Amino acid sequence: MQVELVNPFLSATCEVFRTTLSCEVSRGPLERKLDHTPTHEVSGVIGLSGKCQGMVVVSLGRDAALKAAGILLDKAPAEINADVVDAVGELTNMIAGSAKAQLAQYERSVSLPSVICGRHHSIRFPSGSTPIALPFETELGPVRALSPNPTQTGAFPAARTS
Repeated sequence: MQVELVNPFLSATCEVFRTTLSCEVSRGPLERKLDHTPTHEVSGVIGLSGKCQGMVVVSLGRDAALKAAGILLDKAPAEINADVVDAVGELTNMIAGSAKAQLAQYERSVSLPSVICGRHHSIRFPSGSTPIALPFETELGPVRALSPNPTQTGAFPAARTS
């Protein structure tokens, strides 16, 4: 694992939750994500391109997604709806954008975010690529970010979702 490529995602997630949601976060231990099913029900996915390619996934539990959307919208949604999807997409976009700024040497671009909802959704990274799971505990509930884990120095493999 290349810490210089993972640390920007760690700091970006903490910073976005602190500044945007006024929410303190504590980080759990890093681990390799070996399966394709996110830990939580709502996942924001954003593609990264440029000299390095890959994707970032920000996964929130249902309650954390509802609470985050409530803070961003100034009203608490009762269920996962278009407003919650937009809020999770925006959080994912802010995290990827902040990490991108810290990785300027890779001349990266970020795609528009997509949000996938459901208990058993699957996000596939390419074979030979095992993303790094960055678990966080927040006042809103657990959050997990998946950061690209390059298989070779300076290059993230291209990613697919399914």
